[in-house]
Amino acid sequence: MPAVPYATTIVKRLAGAGHIAYFAGGWVRDYLMKHPSDDIDIATSASVQEIQALFPKTIPVGVAFGIVIVVEEGHHFEVATFRKEQGYLDGRRPTSIEPASPQEDAQRRDFTINGMFWDPLKNQLHDYIGGQKDLAQGIMRAIGDPHERFLEDRLRMMRAVRYSTRFNFPIETETLQAILSHAPSLLPAVAMERVWQEFKKMSLFAHFDRGLVTLHQLSLLPTIFPQLKGISLEEIQIRLKPLAFFPKDAPTITELLELFPNHSLEQLFELCDYLKLSRSEREIVRFLYHAKQMLNMPQEWLAKLEKIEWAQFYANPHAKTCLAIFAAHLPLEIRENFLKEHNSRRQSLEVAIQRIRSQTPVVRADHLMREGISPGKKMGGLLKEAERISINEGIDKTETIIDLLKKSSLWNT
Repeated sequence: MPAVPYATTIVKRLAGAGHIAYFAGGWVRDYLMKHPSDDIDIATSASVQEIQALFPKTIPVGVAFGIVIVVEEGHHFEVATFRKEQGYLDGRRPTSIEPASPQEDAQRRDFTINGMFWDPLKNQLHDYIGGQKDLAQGIMRAIGDPHERFLEDRLRMMRAVRYSTRFNFPIETETLQAILSHAPSLLPAVAMERVWQEFKKMSLFAHFDRGLVTLHQLSLLPTIFPQLKGISLEEIQIRLKPLAFFPKDAPTITELLELFPNHSLEQLFELCDYLKLSRSEREIVRFLYHAKQMLNMPQEWLAKLEKIEWAQFYANPHAKTCLAIFAAHLPLEIRENFLKEHNSRRQSLEVAIQRIRSQTPVVRADHLMREGISPGKKMGGLLKEAERISINEGIDKTETIIDLLKKSSLWNT
């Protein structure tokens, strides 16, 4: 069910209690651009206490900053009191806030296209900062003095690039110059977790490569990654060229790794630590690195790989994505055949792949115990050999494989 009717109900209840209430920010921009969105924030003259008194289910996520989550029929809406902010000492959070009018609240927001309000009860736009004009002209412009906006929250510099890339809007000159002036101060004012989240948001939309190039042009990328200082813009563009052919579901980290083509696995893990990535993201990095090592082997070596080695490779949940990433670096004329070859081989090994994934081999430990084999190193070797025989020879009969094991040197050691 679309969120707009539920958000409108919240506005209606606030208005009925004598408060001003509007949809705010990104939803208004998307609505005017005819981009469907259910990500609705609400701004109101009501205080946090008044909001909490009006709605039975609220979550106090930022009471000190006048923000609560109102839950309506399972939908979560951020409802914030109109406010003025002062004294940004840490490059993100104000030292004090005070109630404000909608006009004053709009002035504290980041960019004109994000600073408009919409009254869903009257279907009326409230634009106090020229956002509608900039939206029509396709311009990214900071509200008021761009230097002040970026000093309030330096992450806004990355955000400007994200919106510019997403909507293909050039960044207005004064805003651009302010980013160039303050780019070196992005870190440590902004926590790396926030920087990483901004990369992830940017990668959700097309032309992430263009966004990264722009970040490099504005000195933000070498500020985040000092090892890129001195790397020419042309080299960055060359490194990022394969991104145009990456699968749409490629994890953000795999795209960023294109900036570091010669990193060892140890260096890549250091990068993961630096970005404070999750264990699952580190595992993607690990598998992609090993996949590239494997797929870059000479053809005569690849031809000698056993079926079990391919099955184990394909069984990894990241295999399909990593194959597509590897293919993105290949010349167009051989890319399609490369993917067809792997798809065909993967299909031929599907039964084995599913057994590996579900950890249900044809021969299990209990089968060997019934044959008098005790748990230990010998059993481990026999289980591995059983799986190798099963997959390489395409045998799915437990008894047949055990008969073959009994004839092997492993059984009699």
